[in-house]
Parts: sequence; structure tokens; C-alpha cells
Amino acid sequence: MTNALRDQTIRDFGEQWTSYRTNEGYYGSSDLFADVFGPLLDPAALRGAQIAEIGSGTGRFIRILLDSGAAAVVAVEPSAAFDVLTAQVSDPRLTCIRARGDELQLTNALDYAFSIGVLHHIPDPHPVVRAMFAALKPGGKIAIWVYGAEGNSSYLAIAGAARAITTRLPHSILAAVVWMLYWPLTLWMHLSRFLPLPLAGYLRRVFARLTPDKRRLVVYDQLNPAYAKYYRSEEVRRLLERAGFIDVQLYHRHEYSWAAVGRKP
Repeated sequence: MTNALRDQTIRDFGEQWTSYRTNEGYYGSSDLFADVFGPLLDPAALRGAQIAEIGSGTGRFIRILLDSGAAAVVAVEPSAAFDVLTAQVSDPRLTCIRARGDELQLTNALDYAFSIGVLHHIPDPHPVVRAMFAALKPGGKIAIWVYGAEGNSSYLAIAGAARAITTRLPHSILAAVVWMLYWPLTLWMHLSRFLPLPLAGYLRRVFARLTPDKRRLVVYDQLNPAYAKYYRSEEVRRLLERAGFIDVQLYHRHEYSWAAVGRKP
């Protein structure tokens, strides 16, 4: 059952990223990348580094990693988005691999291994994190971002009920549902400037900076994949430490999600 759910989620993202292909504006910016990891990671430290990203999608963060001055970047993507990735991002420093994260076959090769917005869509992420650990050099670092449970209780009550239906919808119907949801969400975004609404910090500081089409993509992304887990802080820490990482540090980004960095001894 776990593998079937994993494979269905991969297919869901293949359809999503072949329908929503672009990464313009704040959505694909170095400013957003810096916001994701906050005080845990200085993007300047990536200059000259050997890096892999697990679950690269259409290359949203690959371009940022290359622009940071990385010496080499490995993009790992298992879904149909792989064709979009290779068509949209071309650089002699880039190697693209169509595979799941747990199929990464590198040993002591990387300075950094990233997984941004991916592990929470994998029913059993432990093999992926172990593969990332093996791929890192001693002293190398893992950097991940996942949905958070803390601070999201009101949102999860609504989203959980909605996902029971939306994960079963075909793309065209789900896209139409997203359009209908967009307008009340836009009102919610504006009201969050004055009222202490759920996710107010995220709506003001991140969502409001996105273009309208990328706001709709964010909504679609919440409602589409077959599997999504919202992690508690201790679960994030345990996920990394179980794979062998030490010095694990967490950052509660806008009080709704978790970024984490750990080091391979």
C-alpha cells in the first residue's frame, strides 16, 4: 500500500508539473529560497559546493542553486516533470537523474543534499534520507523543508476535509475548483493584514508576494497530491537523526512549516 501511494503521488506531481511549468517571480527567486531556510543556511556557503536536490520538479530551486555559484548540481526527479526540467534548465554543471530519492547512488560525493517540499509527500521518507546521508561527504549537510503540524490546526481541519475529495479529481476539474477558491483566499490574504487569522504571517510575507497564477498553483499544490504529511518538530528531528545526522537544527518558518539542517559526522 505504501508503494502504491508513493507511485500515485509521483504520477500526481508529474501531471501537476507538466501543467504548471514556469517558476517566474518571487516563486522561483533566491529571496524565497533564503526565506525557506532562514537563519539555518547562508546561500553564500553554496559557492563552489557539490549539491544534489531530491525532487527537483520543473527546476524551481535548481536554477537558484546554480546561480548561487555551485560547482556541480545533481537534480533528481522521478515524475514526468523530468522532461520539463531538462527542457527548461541547461547548464554544464547540471546532471539530471530520473529516479526516486531512495535510488540515488552516490557515496561521499556531496557537500549539500537538499529536499524542499518533497519529503512530506513520501509515505516512507526514511530510505530517501538514508540515501542523502550516504551521498554526502563527512561534514556535508542535509537541508530540508516540510509542512508543519504546529500552527496549522485550523487550516488542517479545512484542508483535510477538502483533500478527501480533491485528491480524486481530474486535473481540469481541480483547476476549476482552485479558481473558485482563489477569490475567497485573496480576501483572506488581505484581511490577514489587519486580523490575526490562521496563516496570517505566511499570507502577508510570502503568499502576497506571489503573482496571481502562482498563488493558484500553491492552492493546487495543497489539494492535488495523493499523500501529504504535516510534521511535528520532534518528527523532523527524529527523521534526520535516525539516518545518522548530528547537530540537527530546526527553523519554524512563519510558524507553519519546518526547515531543518543536519550534518553528517
